[in-house]
Amino acid sequence: MRRGFWVRLREDVWEIPLRRYLALLLSAALVAGAVLAVRTVTREDRSCAPGVVRPEGSDECVGVSTTAYDFGQPRLRELLAAIDRENRSLEEGSYVTVALLEPFTATDRDTVNHVLHQLQGTYLAQYQANHSANGQTPAIRLALANLGAAGEHWEHTVGRLAELARGPERLRAVTGIGQSTENTKNAVRELTRRGIPVIGSSITADDLANGLNGTDPFPGLARVAPTNTDEARALASFARVTAGRALLVYDKPGDPYTRTLQESFSRLIEGSPYEPQPFTPPADRSQEGTTANTFRQITHLVCDTSRQTDTILFAGRHTQLRQFVNALGGRGCQDRRFTVLTGDEGSYLTGDHDLDRGALRNLSVRYTALAHPDAFTGDPVPSGGSAADTAALNGLLASGRGEPVGPIGPVSLEDGQLIIAYDAMRLAVHGIREATPDGRTDPPLTDVGLQWPQVKGSLRVNGASGWICLDVHGNPYDKAVPIVELTARGRAEFVEIAWPEGKPPGRECLPPS
Repeated sequence: MRRGFWVRLREDVWEIPLRRYLALLLSAALVAGAVLAVRTVTREDRSCAPGVVRPEGSDECVGVSTTAYDFGQPRLRELLAAIDRENRSLEEGSYVTVALLEPFTATDRDTVNHVLHQLQGTYLAQYQANHSANGQTPAIRLALANLGAAGEHWEHTVGRLAELARGPERLRAVTGIGQSTENTKNAVRELTRRGIPVIGSSITADDLANGLNGTDPFPGLARVAPTNTDEARALASFARVTAGRALLVYDKPGDPYTRTLQESFSRLIEGSPYEPQPFTPPADRSQEGTTANTFRQITHLVCDTSRQTDTILFAGRHTQLRQFVNALGGRGCQDRRFTVLTGDEGSYLTGDHDLDRGALRNLSVRYTALAHPDAFTGDPVPSGGSAADTAALNGLLASGRGEPVGPIGPVSLEDGQLIIAYDAMRLAVHGIREATPDGRTDPPLTDVGLQWPQVKGSLRVNGASGWICLDVHGNPYDKAVPIVELTARGRAEFVEIAWPEGKPPGRECLPPS
């Protein structure tokens, strides 16, 4: 009896802590599960839309969208609805995908305008390819690829594009590319390393091209716009720049666009009696920084030059160009008239509300545009382009005011971005369809990039920006370069077409050896 009592007592003593331990273990498990659930919910909250996420430490939504997601840009919504409608109309298995790579989360007004116009031109070429194909296949679906406002998320987006190339979306080309920056350069290098063909619409930097020093660091890259060197050559043939009459102002340390433009301008005025004047902008060149003060000082040096000096070559981005023009408007030597010559970044000033248009009363700002709506509408139309190709785009624009093509939002052609993006997409479609074997609805991925050396002669692409005849490195040969002047009303007024070779290409449009 007594023994049984002690046995039960020991059992009760052990049972109490055992229950407590079990309760503690259960509580710990519940807490761990709750923490895991919270982390899971947090990870899910990083998603912005299918294929688009906010990376850790960033508020930007980056990746590749195949829906009507607008990346927080209300101005794109009408256009994206039209693109989504076109994409949804395509039968499964009948299409391949082309991605437009742009900084869709940009915040500065000028770049957002650029993105809108690029997207409009790309979509119009997609619609044309799908509805005026005359039986040609495959159809084209359009996706939007965002690597961030400054391109810092390029690795994530390139990885997502590679997944689409391997998957049922059948990505076969990437177009657009945006500005010539280091991040853009890294993205293009990695895309082409993975065998994904790339068509640059508005990149002009010489070191973001193949053929430099006889090498091809970006296999499968084609470009629609001339290089900075070709733009500078065209500008020189137009303006007849001489060393004794020009001063160079340049971005130091520069980026791929500004550095190669500086090098091209330096060659034009070799032997100049004037030392080139540098300025140092913020790393993000869309920001104001303190360069306005530097430009105020440079205007004093401009006035100190001899009275024979009447030209300023500017190698910089559009924000700094606007600051420089504003500074020149208040220069001391108002009795002297100067002409500022620059590259295609000048096109951004047409929509820049911070530009002092009064500065243009005794100052000319001329730049090499990527394209202009009036370039091929004169009589006679020069060789190297045609009025018919301009009319074809204008017809699409007229249809874009309502369904089934549009609406595509407010249209502006003067900055050339819509036109050059339209031509880049047309080149992408040309490469895709030329590479598609009979009996198939899609080409092998790397075969698309192998088409670029044959885009010449009767196989050229007749673009609205001029003929696109590519050399063996994928660069346009003797491409039309519209010279445009910025007016005091903020308009981009067409002056004339200039040519890198000093004259338009022959009708055969075959690059020399």
